[in-house]
Amino acid sequence: MTNLGFRADHQQTQRQSLSPRFQQAVRLLQMSSLDFAASVRDVLGKNPFLEVEEGDGEADQEAAADDPGDGADSTADSDGLSAELAMPREGLDEVGESDNDRDLWRADSGVSPRSADDGELSAMNQMAMETSLNAHLHGQLNLLPLSLRELLLARVVVESLDDDGYLRTSLDTLVGLEAMSPAATLTEMRAALRCVQSLDPCGVAACSVAECLLLQLPSIDCAQMRALAERIVGDHVGALAARDTHGLARALGESPVRIQAVCDRIRHLDPRPGWRFSAERVVYVVPDVIVRKVRGVWSAQLNPAIVPRVRLNQVYAELFKRHRTADNAELADHLQEARWTVRNVEQRFSTILDVAEAIVKRQQHFLDFGPMAMKPMGLREIADEVGVHESTVSRVTNNKYMSTPCGVFEMTHFFSRAMVSTNGSACSGTAIRGLVKDLIDAESPAAPLSDVEITRQLAEQGLVVARRTVTKYRQLLRIEAVDRRRRLS
Repeated sequence: MTNLGFRADHQQTQRQSLSPRFQQAVRLLQMSSLDFAASVRDVLGKNPFLEVEEGDGEADQEAAADDPGDGADSTADSDGLSAELAMPREGLDEVGESDNDRDLWRADSGVSPRSADDGELSAMNQMAMETSLNAHLHGQLNLLPLSLRELLLARVVVESLDDDGYLRTSLDTLVGLEAMSPAATLTEMRAALRCVQSLDPCGVAACSVAECLLLQLPSIDCAQMRALAERIVGDHVGALAARDTHGLARALGESPVRIQAVCDRIRHLDPRPGWRFSAERVVYVVPDVIVRKVRGVWSAQLNPAIVPRVRLNQVYAELFKRHRTADNAELADHLQEARWTVRNVEQRFSTILDVAEAIVKRQQHFLDFGPMAMKPMGLREIADEVGVHESTVSRVTNNKYMSTPCGVFEMTHFFSRAMVSTNGSACSGTAIRGLVKDLIDAESPAAPLSDVEITRQLAEQGLVVARRTVTKYRQLLRIEAVDRRRRLS
């Protein structure tokens, strides 16, 4: 019989672990201003120890500085990500003799008054509810004199539309989606499609862009123009998209002026009728940092519109300390999370401001003279200046925006690698993009510059750039190719 032996070995290893506060700090730092504001509002709704700060910002900052409960980490490192904060629940300071709880409640009511609901409707309750494309079409179908079978088939078509209002699914596939007795036929499904296409908005339930435009052509009052538009959309939609006016004139035997007028009328049609009912909202860029010139010196400051005024509710904290027992460990976790949130919020904006000031210090010429004077700059330069790691600078500059006299730019816009010219000087990619834009703006409309010609002219100025790099920069500037610019001229 074989004897099985057991042996216990001990191995000692070092391993890095992220504390909850460290994870929260990293997560908040790399968020955009909109996501960060949403995250803070979510925490405010869940944590009873956090409240929105009211009143003057400077006075509140002075009051927070005098608060002994939040000053434990005032000497933390500038990056705030490598330091560890140990705040066990058992280490909360005990409160000595003070006023009774009623005085605390009265003091709290004076700082942030709370009023009962008066029963009146708020402005949010009075806002009109948005209607989706499907709901809009279903409402119209309910008003039509359709049989139950026809209504069901029309609803199948409506539910198969995409966000643009197009029917991307074939009718053969739709026939088998609805279990009906007897089974639906392809002819019935075509009739249901025509029914949906007759609804508002005009052009809905089309299977292609050309069909969508054809469904909207009856809105053209002039019969001759409408007939010519049908020929263009039906047979020459590719030339229409390419804006080839002269090619369309030759193919249709019409004058270029008349073709141009018809094409302009077609372009007033809506190629995506479903977008007007889209629930998506345009997300506007809100700058995190505002750069101004004060007494001849460029300075950066935080945008007060995005800085949440969050503070620790001292009244609730004092009441919890006074009546704390072993059964309310969950409240202790909330208090610890509230302290972490306040400090991480302060650390986030402190790091953003430090990085922004370092960027402004190195890009003075860009602020004075524009993109042509942009200096090449790397993450390591800013990291060494601020005293943080490069990954921290990357998190700070991602999805953060800076408002300058030259426009609003993402903070990553100011970083670019150096491109050495023939005379040995360094030039940034942003400056070269500015040169490309200036060359195209100064070109003759009758003889626009090709990418090869732009590359040659840059080489004459001492900037050796590949042709594909010029093409990439032109596309980033959203400038059409030379053939398209020549046609438009």
